[in-house]
Amino acid sequence: MLPVVIVGGLHADARRATVARLLADVPGAVVLHHDLTTAASGTVVRTVRDATGLRSAGEVPLVNDCACCALRADLVPELRRLAGDGATRLAVVELWDSVEPRPMAEVVVAGGLTLAGVVTAVDPALLLPCLGNGDDLAERGLAAAADDRRTVADTFARQLEYAPVLAVVDSPEADDEDRELLRQLHPTARRVPVPSGASDPAAPGAPESAPSPARALRAPAPPAPADGRSPAALSPLAAAVLAGFDVEAAAAAQHPACALLPAEADAHGVSTLVWHRRRPFHPERLHRALEDLTCAAARSRGRFWLADRPDTLLHWDAAGGALCVEPAGPWLASLSDAAWDGVPPVRRAAAALDWHPEHGDRGQHLIFTSPGLDREGLTRLLESCLLTDAEYAAGRDAWKRLSPAFDPLLEV
Repeated sequence: MLPVVIVGGLHADARRATVARLLADVPGAVVLHHDLTTAASGTVVRTVRDATGLRSAGEVPLVNDCACCALRADLVPELRRLAGDGATRLAVVELWDSVEPRPMAEVVVAGGLTLAGVVTAVDPALLLPCLGNGDDLAERGLAAAADDRRTVADTFARQLEYAPVLAVVDSPEADDEDRELLRQLHPTARRVPVPSGASDPAAPGAPESAPSPARALRAPAPPAPADGRSPAALSPLAAAVLAGFDVEAAAAAQHPACALLPAEADAHGVSTLVWHRRRPFHPERLHRALEDLTCAAARSRGRFWLADRPDTLLHWDAAGGALCVEPAGPWLASLSDAAWDGVPPVRRAAAALDWHPEHGDRGQHLIFTSPGLDREGLTRLLESCLLTDAEYAAGRDAWKRLSPAFDPLLEV
């Protein structure tokens, strides 16, 4: 079965360097790319190239006025065609700038193909500028559909945090703070260095030049054998991206109830604050503090509990000065015994690890990561939003009568 690797990320130069490195490392590798910049004219341009250059190009019509929908519809048939040509040993799907890897990974697996890995290419010097950019993608010419309302910051955050492998280009502009920010944002990721000069001469927009020195200096390594062994000849990047990928586990790792959130850290001017409490928020006081909390860190995420919504787990997701708050299902403590049978095992396990005798899995678990983080000030602000002792003692019936300040945000 043809292995498929997805390479994504808003950092286009880093992405192209990563793709070029894979083409150099794996003989028989082919890159499939759908360019969404032509969507305004009603089509998406599909290209297929290998280490020697462009193999084919064609246009794909939009689906429901959506470039990303066209990509979804065309991706699996093209990958199956490559799998059947008998010559392709690795299919590298290079995603266009703002396309997120999760939906594409799920499309590949649903199509019955073998997804060997997902990697996001990163230039550490561009981390903070991307996370601080609250512009809509449409303002930057990066929207994937007419109704695309995502921002640069939240799109980049999801690209970064979904991939278990980060291809990190050797950027001369990056410093220790940038590299530490990357480490704290996604501490469980495998970070693989990629030479910044490894641009692909066959890629759209790449300079026309001789093959990179890295490609010329050593012979390409073979892809991973079909029996799953990892030969010593496999380069670090190829070994990392061919290690295998579990779509269901990756989705669970993004769910606020069982996400693999970062731990406490403080180094090179970058801090991560983990704030965990067992008392609900007062909805009105938290609502008044939202702007200050959202702007307190480059990135914040997690789950939280409002006193007037005792059964609803709420997702906190902030980047670029913008906050998304949305329901993420029920707290397991609110479910009947019979309903637990339908809960995924990973969710039950996560709840069991953090179960409270009175509140069950209800609680506050928020993570704030940023250079120059005011940990003490942020902690005081968060604490001030919790129920007071008197409010807490009044009990749940009284909590439900508190002002429903979050109803407009949650579209109730």
